Order: sequence, then C-alpha cells, then structure tokens
Amino acid sequence: MTTAPEKKPVQWDPTDIKAELLKKYPPKVARKRARQILINEALENDTPEILANVRTIPGIITMRGCTYAGCKGVILGPTRDIVNLVHGPIGCSFYAWLTRRNQTDAGEDGEQYMNYTFSTDMQDSDIIFGGEKKLEMAIQEAYDTFHPKAIAVFATCPVGLIGDDIHTVARKMKEKFGDCNVFAFSCEGYKGVSQSAGHHIANNQVFRHIVGTNDEPQEGEYRINLLGEYNIGGDGFEIDRIFKKCGITNVATFSGNSTYDQFATSHQADLNCVMCHRSINYVADMLETKFGIPWVKVNFIGAEATAKSLRKIAAYFGDQELIDRVEKVIEEEMPAVKAAQEDVLPRTSGKTAMIFVGGSRAHHYQELFKEMGMKTISAGYEFAHRDDYEGRHVLPKLKVDADSRNIEEIEVEPDETRYRPRKTPEELKALEEAGLKFKSYEGLLPDMEEGTLVIDDLNQYEAEKLVELMKPDIFCAGIKEKFSIQKLGIPMKQLHSYDSGGPYAGFKGAINFYNEIDRLVNSRVWSYMKAPWQENPQLSGAYVWE
Repeated sequence: MTTAPEKKPVQWDPTDIKAELLKKYPPKVARKRARQILINEALENDTPEILANVRTIPGIITMRGCTYAGCKGVILGPTRDIVNLVHGPIGCSFYAWLTRRNQTDAGEDGEQYMNYTFSTDMQDSDIIFGGEKKLEMAIQEAYDTFHPKAIAVFATCPVGLIGDDIHTVARKMKEKFGDCNVFAFSCEGYKGVSQSAGHHIANNQVFRHIVGTNDEPQEGEYRINLLGEYNIGGDGFEIDRIFKKCGITNVATFSGNSTYDQFATSHQADLNCVMCHRSINYVADMLETKFGIPWVKVNFIGAEATAKSLRKIAAYFGDQELIDRVEKVIEEEMPAVKAAQEDVLPRTSGKTAMIFVGGSRAHHYQELFKEMGMKTISAGYEFAHRDDYEGRHVLPKLKVDADSRNIEEIEVEPDETRYRPRKTPEELKALEEAGLKFKSYEGLLPDMEEGTLVIDDLNQYEAEKLVELMKPDIFCAGIKEKFSIQKLGIPMKQLHSYDSGGPYAGFKGAINFYNEIDRLVNSRVWSYMKAPWQENPQLSGAYVWE
C-alpha cells in the first residue's frame, strides 16, 4: 500500500537564499541582480517592484533567447502555410526547424511548410557586398516552388549590421507576384533585451500585413480567437477538441497550427482569449482598438483552470445553451481527471517544484502542480516585463527606456467601416460586476505563496545554486538548463518544448502531466546521478575581487 510521503521540513530562509545567490557577484552586479530577485510578500500586498525587461549583465550565462528567436521561433514558427525565409547565415536557422515541437496538420489544402528550413545562407561575400540580390532570388525560388499565400522574411544580426533593406525587397516582390503577400521583420537578434522584443515586432507586422485582409464571412457560433497558444506537443489540438465539444468556434489561433487565412479573418471574432500574456498582448490590444473585440485572460493549463476559462467564455456570450453545454462538457471530462489525480496524490503531495519558463508558463503550470498537491517554491520568467509579475495596473508607471524605444509602436485607429463594439458599455460593465474582467491580468506574484522566491532572468549559476540550497523535487525550465540540472541529481522537465511529452493543456493534458510528473519525482534513478565534478576533484579558482 502506498503511503503519503512526509513533508520536507523547511530548512532555509528566503533572505539567506537571496544573499547566497548574490554573494559571488561583484558589488555593482549584485546590486542590479538584487532588484531582479524578489521575496514574495503578495499575501500582505506590499511586495516591492521587481526589475524586469532589462539587458542581461555581460558575462552571465543567461537562459534567454534573442529577438530573432522570439519573432521567427515563437510567433511565426507555428504557422503552417506561410513560407518563413530566414535572411542570414545558415546557423541562424537553428530556430527554423521545429525546435519547439510546434505541431500542425496539413489541413484540407495540404499546405504545410513547417518541416522545411528556408534560408538565404549568407556567406562572407554577401556580408561584404550585400545580400539583397540573394534575398530576391530566394523569394523568387520559394514562390516558384510552392506558390504560397505569403512569404515572410526574417532579418538576423548581420543583415542589420550591413544594412540590407529587406522591406523594400519584400514590397518589390509582392508587387511582382500579385497573388502572394511578401513582408519582412526587422528582428535582428541584438535588437532588444530578449526574445520579448521579437514577439512585439512579430505582432506588429502580422497585424499590419495580414490581420483584417479577408472579409469573407466566417461560419460558426460563439466565435473567439485564442491568442498566445503555440500547440507545443499538441496542446492546441486538445484545446480545439474541447472548443468543438462545447460548440465554440475558434476563428484563429495565434499562432499554433495557424494559417494565413486564420490571421486574415481574425477580425471577425467576437472575443479574444489571451493565453500567453507577454507574447501576444499587443495583438489583443490592437484588435480591440481597430475592430472593437474585447479580450479576457484565460488559462487552459490545469483541469480547474480549463473549466474556469470555459466558464468565462460562456459567461461573456451569455447564452444559456452555451452555458449548459460547457457545464455538461466539464461534467463529462472531470471524472477521468479526478481519477488520475487521486491516483498520484499519495505520491506527489508535499513535493516541491521550481519553474523558470518563458512568458506565462511559469505562472500557468503552478495550477497543475497545485492539483497534484505540490508547492512551487521558486519561479520566474526569462523575458517578462513588470506587468507579467505585478499585473497590468503597473503599466502607466513604466518608463520607456532606450531598448523599448528601439521597438516600433504602430499607431492603430478604429477602422472606419469595420469597427464594431461587440458589447455595449452597459453590457461590459454588467459583466465586470459579475466578475469577468476585461483587458486585465493580475500577474504571477498574487498567486505565489508568501516567502517564495521570484527571480527574473535566472542564469546558469543561480539555477545550480538554487538546486543545491533548496533541493526541489523537480526543476522545470528549458533545454539550456536541462542536463546541468539532471547532473545534480534532480529531475528536470522541459516546459519550452515538453521533451517528448504532451499535450499538457486541457483535461486530457492534465492527466498526461500528472502521470509524467509522478514518474519523474518518484523515480529512484535521480539519487544515483553524480556529475563528473562530484566524483573527481576539479581545479578551482577565485575571482580577482575576492
């Protein structure tokens, strides 16, 4: 008979942990990092502000990606029928070939270009003499071979440094083709603080060049857009299954398993549902400003969170038939979830987790761990802004720095003919009073326990030190950290691309996650792991300031 494990006694103080993390840094570096490591006091509502969306200190091994990775790898990468052409050296196309396990289906038209790598493969001579002619030839070759609806061009670091005018080339080729939309992204890797800048650039160009270009009426009731869902490991498939079962029409997903026409017709939806706040809130705001579509924050990671999000959508439309159908679906799906939950709880209750993942994932996945009786003792984002931690109420207080000015802010006005408020001010107010908040996100901090550590832009040294001091039962992050953490004898679950698992969204995804985490935290293999430096003596050194 399985018995519940004893809860680990708390043997550390968060203030001491923070001091230990900072001890190795030079004084100037320590002062800056101290503002990015926060001891959460949200339960008392006096948590100080966190320093976020600032450049990583040179010399620190960060876990972030670059602007190009955020634009090409995250936002446009999951689209299946847009040819994504990387203008740059072939090495940059590491992000061009399914590195995040974005899944897709070919659809009725059969157009599916995600399993291709398109690159201009710039050589030394192109850097010296310019690569515009080579880019033009590559666009022509892609058009002749595939005749796609659109070709997107992505700038890499050398392109920005030598000054290739990719936008002029794109306009020229678009005019030449007539039936293919060609547009470009100035997403050079160095351009912003992190991949977050790439999200912003991608959002702007997708909105400018695609959204609203197809007014052909879309069929279906209860039409929504799902923003910030990238179909990693099939998450989007599971969410769409639930939507279909409820009778909800998903006009467009930004951008998992998405198509050009989905983006083009997304202005016809009646509600925007935002999953990853950081990567896609720009599009949500612009769709509301130009076309009158309000947005709400949702979360389909976790069974209870999924049920809550479905009820939000049903409450917005206010149709009793939809409300009843949603409740019926929840009633049908939850028994299997509860059975799996009851099975793992004796083995997972009291276990601890750390989560350092991308945009909203470090927040969302805490829901799943709570359902397993596990506690998140430390969490943080790689590329968040302060509003992702503290909530959108801090937006008016944020100062625009040089890095933020480097990213274009496009001016959006209500469309003269197509702007249509989906709800009257009175209806919106009534829904707000009933608890449905629009254009609102409370951030990570209020949902974390008092005394937990929240760390922005965690680096390799701090990750290993945290594991050494706090000894979590599982560590969740990305591929860069995976093997170094496992060598410390701690199971590591990659939540950027799910290793080989998933889906983890929705009801079936929750069951998958319960079972996988149960296996990870209760496997004895981790206790036998020893890193090479734990078995053999290694040379050590000291910093010059010590």
